[in-house]
Amino acid sequence: MADRYFVDEPISPGHVTLAGPEAHHLIHVMRAAPGMAVVLFDGSGAEFPATVERVGRNEVELLAGERHPVDRELPMDVTLAVALPKGDRQRWLIEKAVELGVTRIVPLHTQRGVAQPVEQAIARLRRAVVEASKQCGRNRLMSIESPRDWTELIETTADAPCRLLAQPEGFHRGPHLPLPDQRPERVWLAIGPEGGLTGQEVSAAVLVGWHTVDLGPRILRVETAALMLAAMVVSFPYAAP
Repeated sequence: MADRYFVDEPISPGHVTLAGPEAHHLIHVMRAAPGMAVVLFDGSGAEFPATVERVGRNEVELLAGERHPVDRELPMDVTLAVALPKGDRQRWLIEKAVELGVTRIVPLHTQRGVAQPVEQAIARLRRAVVEASKQCGRNRLMSIESPRDWTELIETTADAPCRLLAQPEGFHRGPHLPLPDQRPERVWLAIGPEGGLTGQEVSAAVLVGWHTVDLGPRILRVETAALMLAAMVVSFPYAAP
């Protein structure tokens, strides 16, 4: 597969100018030269074969070919609501969620949260989504939404057909998840902070229809629990529609 580059505006066949971090990587890491073949994508679900035409100091001009729809998305919409861990573990979580096919991440404000999802940090994580998408071949970007309070989250997801909350000593034990035989269109997964959700927060979620899931006897970090639950859901053997 040719090297992939993200263009943050809709691509049309013809001349395309690549700038910013993507151009920097193509110029200074890949040593771009006229005639070099690459693949462009804009998050719309397609790829564009392209050829480098001119290399400038801070930008690259390319000639893009025809649009080729390439769908590498999951057959269902998966949202991962998570109280973000500290430091570099946030980026690792984002990268692996992209690889698993998660549709969106919703950072959570909880009573025991340790990492506040400020806008500057969210912007860095959105850049990590681009990098992970380039690597794994996704042509639609996983979105990172604005942070939500726990109460707001559970109150605004009442219509979701499948809502699972990772919780030690939860009612359900993995891998026996309370999932329907037929693949649901939408799945919401929630992971609390390092210190865990409070009893009040868990009770409030259960009261409005969330199912608690125990992921095993070992203590898992936030990012491990999030990815384990996501992997179990996306690999569940649903019946054919």
